[in-house]
Amino acid sequence: MQRTVVKISGENGMGLSSVGEIIQKSLQKLGFYIHSEREFPSTIKGGKACNNINISDEPIYGLSETIDICIGLDREGVKDGLNTLKQGGILIHGFERWNKIIKDLPTIVAEKELKVFLIPARDIALENGGSLIMVNTVLVGFLWKVLNLDLGVLKDKITQQFRKKPTLIDVNIACLEAGYRYTTPEYNETFQPINLQPKPNQENTLLIDGNTALALGALQGGMRNYVAYPMSPSTSILVYLAETSHKTGISIKQAEDEITAVQIALGAMHAGSRALVSTSGGGYDLMTETVSLAAMIETPLVVVNVQRPGPATGLPTWTAQGDVNLAIHSSHGEFARVVISCSDPRDAYTNIQHAFNIADVYQVPVIFLTEATIGMSQTTVPIFEQNTIPIERGLVSESELVDLKSEYRYEITDTGISRRWLPTTSPATYFANGDEHWTSGELTEDADKSHTMLAKRLRKMETILAELPDPEIFGVKSGADISFVGFGSSKNAIEDIIHLYKKQGISVNYLHYTYLWPLKTSRFIEFCANNAFVFGVEGNATGQFITMLEEKSGVKCKAKLLKWDGRPFYIEDMEGLIQLNLKK
Repeated sequence: MQRTVVKISGENGMGLSSVGEIIQKSLQKLGFYIHSEREFPSTIKGGKACNNINISDEPIYGLSETIDICIGLDREGVKDGLNTLKQGGILIHGFERWNKIIKDLPTIVAEKELKVFLIPARDIALENGGSLIMVNTVLVGFLWKVLNLDLGVLKDKITQQFRKKPTLIDVNIACLEAGYRYTTPEYNETFQPINLQPKPNQENTLLIDGNTALALGALQGGMRNYVAYPMSPSTSILVYLAETSHKTGISIKQAEDEITAVQIALGAMHAGSRALVSTSGGGYDLMTETVSLAAMIETPLVVVNVQRPGPATGLPTWTAQGDVNLAIHSSHGEFARVVISCSDPRDAYTNIQHAFNIADVYQVPVIFLTEATIGMSQTTVPIFEQNTIPIERGLVSESELVDLKSEYRYEITDTGISRRWLPTTSPATYFANGDEHWTSGELTEDADKSHTMLAKRLRKMETILAELPDPEIFGVKSGADISFVGFGSSKNAIEDIIHLYKKQGISVNYLHYTYLWPLKTSRFIEFCANNAFVFGVEGNATGQFITMLEEKSGVKCKAKLLKWDGRPFYIEDMEGLIQLNLKK
């Protein structure tokens, strides 16, 4: 596997997002696989931001923090490049007074053996009719020269990117070509262009982020109502669905707060229209009372939590896996719920469809956990298949509607699941009562009936647990040199590590949990018995999921690899642990 990492670094608001998207789409068109990460502060403009683009000739899912090439758009971007570039890395920038950026600059460049290309990007941009922000286009042109790639593809993507602003197309292309033509003595005398070797015929792939994939999956799963109050990093789901609603015909509602949003979604689900509500941890806090109401009236509800670090406002634009306990234990009282996670755009697309089916069939709230790094990172994936996951509504058949009785709605059953029909579809009526109630929904405070009804609802957990899939093993099934267990985005870096170390004759495997609650432990117990060195991996400070898994199974991991700085797991995180373990 050939992996090259390009970082574009500068101030937030300098067009990093646009130029990063153009680069990525161009590379995909040329046949490369991409996995990229955006880092930006929670400000409209200003503050350090960057776009890390991992490029490979084979599928990749994880991120590397080893930077091969850095484009520094400003002073801070150049400093970032000097700090993060690997030995022998390449720095491309246009900061004329760069010798005064940092003390001992010549020493740093010499010790790291960096190749530095200073391009008068501001002058070039202005000479070609551009503005100062088009410095980024000039530098990207020079990047393409360094990568020795076809400039025509990049020009096509610029044309597509600015099709709604046609006056910007010609000037951007002029700046791009000027940057491509520019050369330096260092380039002419000593530099050998990087010859990336793409694999052709990738027409059947998508370059997509997790939030967009989740939105597409929800549409495929029959969602017809989307409600949200904007909260990063979930906001792009709302933006995408709103921008495409004229094509899909679904109802979009931006509520005044999270409480209203989830109440609207629950009402829509009660009426029979599949609805979705998305938020992050702080917004989900406000939704928890409605989650318990959904459980009490046995009405399906699906809530997406795109996790970010907390507590309180925390790090609004960064990533975490810190809301496991919140998802499993939030809301008052005892009731059945399901917690599902996803790891990448592929998972987001398929698992949100399963979430809707589970909510409908078992008449429970489903909490869908994703993460900022999944939602906002772009990955090359195969084109999503359609109509492969049947929609299961869990409703009585049309022929049964005439003979229904009111007491069937919450009837006591061995599975905990009662018959469900939509309002007005049958002569039989019932109360969707938030107080404790009996079989037709009528309020009761009788001790025996209250005991029986709560036990009935809790039996759903046993039914669901028996029918959920087991966690999946990646890599060898047993006898690995080192093993991991985790959920969510942790899988991505480990998938790459498994393939990387297989070529070195070192076996790595990973037990991946998609369904976090109710919790299945038998495969974890077996996995630990068959592999000597099992490490838990989790993006929080206390190992919430792994700790729960150990408590429920009675089996301990060798140790935990935890990360809580707002950054995702990189392949280097896993490599460090593997190398340390192999030395013992």
